[in-house]
Amino acid sequence: MSRADHMDVAAYALGVLDPQDAERFEEHLATCWACAAELETMVPVVGMLSGIDGEAMAALEQTHTDPALLDRTLMAVRRDRRRTRMRQVLATAAAVVVFGGLSGAGIAGVFGGDDGKRIPQAEPTLTAPVTGPPSSRPSDPNDPNVGGNEQEGDQHNAVDPGTGVKTTMWLASKEYGTQIDLQLTRLPGPRTCRLVVVRKNATSEVVSTWSVPGGGYGTNTNQLPLELSASTSAPLRDIEKIQVQSVDVNGVASPLVTVADL
Repeated sequence: MSRADHMDVAAYALGVLDPQDAERFEEHLATCWACAAELETMVPVVGMLSGIDGEAMAALEQTHTDPALLDRTLMAVRRDRRRTRMRQVLATAAAVVVFGGLSGAGIAGVFGGDDGKRIPQAEPTLTAPVTGPPSSRPSDPNDPNVGGNEQEGDQHNAVDPGTGVKTTMWLASKEYGTQIDLQLTRLPGPRTCRLVVVRKNATSEVVSTWSVPGGGYGTNTNQLPLELSASTSAPLRDIEKIQVQSVDVNGVASPLVTVADL
């Protein structure tokens, strides 16, 4: 058996031998324990180099006789690695931008999905403390623009006659769905609350959860309103109503205030 047969281990492991040479090497491999052992040690290396095609490896095998070819090959590998790193950086940056645009206090957790089922109960673990953003100036808590912030979208006001909870919501259509900004007053505590979007196809989505302290928001104890922002993938035209719910210790939800007829 020639010395060349013992040097075909790497080429065989990487799959760059033509069918005739591969068959010849397999016959040699059946009787050569040294090549068999070397082939076994190359299995992890083959996995690492799986992204390199056969033509590239064939070119590399010729570089020991052509120094200029070696230089060109190394330059090509460096360029390919730079392009790969740049693609990874751009993909990561794009993911951060998309996630940042869709997240915030109200990053959506789908509750009910698209299978047409309504929500029978609240999840018992939806407890996330949320505080409203600081107001830039003291003002009347009943003023829908408290804090001096100009809200985007159509304004909707609602007061629940049973609970007395009052809300002002601003709904704006976005490319990703709908942006929801809201203020809540007359909201007593302590309690756990959540914001639920109900679609016209009867599916529902929990887009925000928070805890209300003992003093509540927009009450005699704490006159400051609670301000929240949330997002949903549902287009505004597909939303039937948006509801603020209270969730008890058993995970059962009850409505506090509802904005409908959107």
